Amino acid sequence: MDSIATEQKAGVDDRFDTTRITAAVDALAEQYQGREDAFRTAMAQLLKAELIAARAAAQAILLKDRHGRRCAERLCHVQDEIIRILYSAATRHLYRSPIPSGAERMAVVATGGYGRGLMAPESDIDLLFILPYKQTAWGEQVAEAILYCLWDMGLKVGHATRSVDESIRQARGDMTIRTAILETRFLTGDKPLYEELVERFDKEVVQGTASEFVTAKLAEREERHRRGGQSRYLVEPNVKDGKGALRDLHTLFWIAKYVYRVRDTHELVARGVFDAQEYRSFRRCADFLWSVRCNLHFYSGRAEERLSFDLQREIAIRLGYTSHPGMQDVERFMKHYFLVAKEVGNLTAILCAKLEDQQAKPAPVLSRMMARLRPTAARRRVPDSDDFIVDNNRINVAAPDVFKHDPVNLIRIFRLAQKNNLAFHPDAMRDVTRSLGLINAGLRENPEANRLFMEILTSDNAEIVLRRMNETGVLGHFIRAFGKIVSMMQFNMYHHYTVDEHLIRCIGFLQDIERGGNEEFALASDLMRKSRPEHRAVIYIATLLHDVAKGRPEDHSIAGAKVARRLCPRLGFSPADTELVAWLIEEHLTMSTVAQSRDLSDRKTIENFAAVVQSVEQMKLLTILTTADIRGVGPGVWNGWKAQLLRSLYYETEPVLTGGFSEVDRGKRLAAAHAEFRMAFAEWPKDELDAYIARHYPAYWLKVELPRKIRHARFVRSSEQAGHKLAINVGFDEVRGVTELTIFAADHPWLLSIIAGACASAGANIVDAQIYTTTDGRALDTISISREYDRDEDEGRRATRIGEMIEDVLEGKLRLPEAVARRTVRSKAKPFVIEPEVTINNQWSDRYTVIEVSGLDRPGLLYELTTAISKLNLNIASAHVATFGERARDVFYVTDLLGAQINAPTRQAAIKSALTHVMAGDKAVQPAA
Repeated sequence: MDSIATEQKAGVDDRFDTTRITAAVDALAEQYQGREDAFRTAMAQLLKAELIAARAAAQAILLKDRHGRRCAERLCHVQDEIIRILYSAATRHLYRSPIPSGAERMAVVATGGYGRGLMAPESDIDLLFILPYKQTAWGEQVAEAILYCLWDMGLKVGHATRSVDESIRQARGDMTIRTAILETRFLTGDKPLYEELVERFDKEVVQGTASEFVTAKLAEREERHRRGGQSRYLVEPNVKDGKGALRDLHTLFWIAKYVYRVRDTHELVARGVFDAQEYRSFRRCADFLWSVRCNLHFYSGRAEERLSFDLQREIAIRLGYTSHPGMQDVERFMKHYFLVAKEVGNLTAILCAKLEDQQAKPAPVLSRMMARLRPTAARRRVPDSDDFIVDNNRINVAAPDVFKHDPVNLIRIFRLAQKNNLAFHPDAMRDVTRSLGLINAGLRENPEANRLFMEILTSDNAEIVLRRMNETGVLGHFIRAFGKIVSMMQFNMYHHYTVDEHLIRCIGFLQDIERGGNEEFALASDLMRKSRPEHRAVIYIATLLHDVAKGRPEDHSIAGAKVARRLCPRLGFSPADTELVAWLIEEHLTMSTVAQSRDLSDRKTIENFAAVVQSVEQMKLLTILTTADIRGVGPGVWNGWKAQLLRSLYYETEPVLTGGFSEVDRGKRLAAAHAEFRMAFAEWPKDELDAYIARHYPAYWLKVELPRKIRHARFVRSSEQAGHKLAINVGFDEVRGVTELTIFAADHPWLLSIIAGACASAGANIVDAQIYTTTDGRALDTISISREYDRDEDEGRRATRIGEMIEDVLEGKLRLPEAVARRTVRSKAKPFVIEPEVTINNQWSDRYTVIEVSGLDRPGLLYELTTAISKLNLNIASAHVATFGERARDVFYVTDLLGAQINAPTRQAAIKSALTHVMAGDKAVQPAA
């Protein structure tokens, strides 16, 4: 049924000399006459060598011209010629039939992706052998000869052998087979047989079933996106099956081919589905995605479809991207990728709108995002506007020129849809995209347009509406600073989404916070209610803009504050509120950093933080912004521990800001934490409960979340009743993908280093640690390590090994340095480069010197750091261990052996030098065990 790739057929690959190779096969047939097996082996070896040479030539041309579609066509042409040579050899040399009967006919047909005439280097080959009637001995032999030779060449081949009748019957009942036959392409053999299949398929399967096919294909697409993680902005996308990837373009073409009976995409212009510009966009998207896919396959040497971090930089270099100030080469490449994925989504919407007009697709399948559709008359005027109509519960334009006669309508359409709970008609969105040139300085300064935008931002369903504004390009044109971060990815493992998608998701979580009722946002929801009503718009615009200056040479928090100072007056903010928005953006990382990497029981930490936030109102707003920001990073990043840390920091700082008065002072909070624990944990007698509560310092009760406190209590009691000197409890956090080890042991100056070393020698990477000491000298530490195994039982055994090793070290049975040295972890080099950073500060604590180290995380890093610190004759009073994707950030509160701060500049320089070497991965400092 022809192919998607009909252009440039002439001379697709002048490096595959079919005539010469056919002659070589004929010579082999003569040489091995009477020895079929030897002939087949020699032929497979010859063709394999020719295929390897042709692929190498294709890769060399791809690296030179960077044209993925041509590469895919070239590879497909080479495969076609090999199959034709094999068919010729099978019918002329192996199973020649001098006078073939009517049953001894066969058409060899390409199906699936191979049928489209485009082939990635490591793609499977899908073949259909068409017979006139049932299978014959001759047909079976010819098909087997071709298949065995292809398999001997190391190729992956999917195949089916069917008669025309059987193909038609199966296509009626199976949508996958129907799609495969839709994409067939004749290769060799009996062409009339193939033409009979095509003719009967059109008449007996396709006619009258367009609606059924379209519905099935769109449902299949939705399910594929759901399995892959709905967003097209996931930062390690699948170039074949991801949202906005090649499979979506294929789905478009399947539908177009089925409904409009076209043979090539350019015919869709003549049918009025796409205009010339949209067709060029279709071709451009396909070309780019094929370039990425072919390079992925060539570089990885396998059918790799996922653009993982370790491959992204290499593909960026192969495609010719270079670094610019503020943006790495890989980030520029991935921004281009996500812009293409966005454009594929737009093309899908255009085709579906056309299908709806022709009743080929039940409405509305694609517009479920607004979901709550009310039964109404088919078409009516939108309330408060003569320029828009309600068309089947979706907003549409009343006339073609509504945007031209009033450009404010480009913002108004989104506000009206939001206000009236309407979905968006794809035709209206298409008109919006074509009218982006009307968004100029005049519209940006228009008070009505800015008022409407702020209403959109601060009203229900803002996340959904902002995402549609972003997809059409309106958001990036109206707020130009936002346009610069559209589809921008950050080359790290911490952020799961592109910057624009992260900001829009943060608005969704901010609305969750404001609605209340979600226990994970309890503090932020309470503060949202208690903050000043006039600051509601402030927190919304600060949330939308907090990362808007990513990708610039300047620090994005400082640059973002400058953006806010320019933009907010235009949006109607007073000078005081503009400055507040700028302050929130400039400090949006501060609270998270202090909560996760400072000792919150140290008075100086709280005083320093209070000096930054300046007032309770500003701290309330910063707490809300921090909560939405962490939650919007991606699944598993926000958890109960981080929520508790933010809560502790907030309530510890509040009395400093109020001159001693606190809405919830520390004593009351401690009493409330004790009471909450007693209420939830009624299984112990009162005396035992009182004694247990007294064993923990106030910091424990204020910083640890309730479910963990209850688990700790049961664990401590069972350990002591069993008489264990050291006990380990294993838990699993599926959301974060970590295994938690809770360790209860006698406190020891080297305990943290021993735990870290035991984890390192077991190949376990520590991602965070919560370290507490009881009043009677016991350590209660929770260490989170990255999972290595899928099954909990296997993870549990690994944790048990770690526990046994800790016990052996404490009892002197094992020397840790030797155990760690024996563990030679050969992990592949990470694609990230992070400059090691070591900061030594005496202003963050009155009693301790605070050492903060950050750099590229790796297994055993915490062990190396703690060992080096101990070797430098420093005592670790507390440690705050955290990872942010591939970045480790560990903070140690230390003193010298006499309990004093480290003040001598020479001593500080020595500490900094030693720890920098450790972070850089130089030879680890060996402890005096």
